[in-house]
Amino acid sequence: MSRVPRPPLDRLIDDLYYLEGAPPYARLTLPVSPAALLIVNLGAPFRIRAGTDIETAEYADGCVVTTPTRAWEFGYPLRTRSVGVHFKPWGLAPFLPMPAAELCDRPVTVEQAWGRPAIAELRDRLAMANGPHEMLTLLEEELMRRLCETAGLGLVRHTSSVIAATSGAAAIGDLSVAAGVSSTHLAQRFKKLIGVTPKRLARTYRFTATVFAIDPARPIDWGDLAGRAGYFDQAHFGHEFRAFTGLTPTRYVEIRRRFLREHPGHVLDSWPLPTD
Repeated sequence: MSRVPRPPLDRLIDDLYYLEGAPPYARLTLPVSPAALLIVNLGAPFRIRAGTDIETAEYADGCVVTTPTRAWEFGYPLRTRSVGVHFKPWGLAPFLPMPAAELCDRPVTVEQAWGRPAIAELRDRLAMANGPHEMLTLLEEELMRRLCETAGLGLVRHTSSVIAATSGAAAIGDLSVAAGVSSTHLAQRFKKLIGVTPKRLARTYRFTATVFAIDPARPIDWGDLAGRAGYFDQAHFGHEFRAFTGLTPTRYVEIRRRFLREHPGHVLDSWPLPTD
């Protein structure tokens, strides 16, 4: 189950969610997306591998993930139980004690972000809650308590919203001019609050919009898809696809079709991919 939080959190967060049950696969690959994530784990530890050059790490209390630049692998226990937050790209910054860039492609535990006593107390309260609705209310109250003023957040939120509205097609130079700041200043603010530059975020939005437009149940004209998405050519699109998913476009569709065939209508059928 999930729900949108009340103002002012709704300007930072897409939804709060509760997840419980047996995952469809032991390991799932999450392609790059323009979002940040916080998970408070209430079950057995899970494992994350954030890139091929980083070792798999175990997370017992949960994790904090800023906007990624590459796909990451999520390893589930046999049964999982957690509450979490899907943040807008800029939404995690008011809850972090460190610059978002320090966490880029390097998830940390919730303990590292909020401290051991705080997360231990929150997990205890969540475990004693009377059902998922109360758990999400407790999580929302914790976020409201931790919400703080963040320098430059208005600039980053507005510029990111324009990038999102254009599916990454907005010219970054024009956005800095419109905001009345230099491109260097804008990039610095983005790195601090989101973890990536405006250009990288725009690439992520464009790629995500393109992938969500794919219907794996139908034949796909890759050249036409790449052209309509604004990629220079199909080779450029293929390179971006491999960079953001670790897969070729053809292999991606094969895996999506397998997921839909084996788990029709599953809540996770739109984005995570089973890992062979």
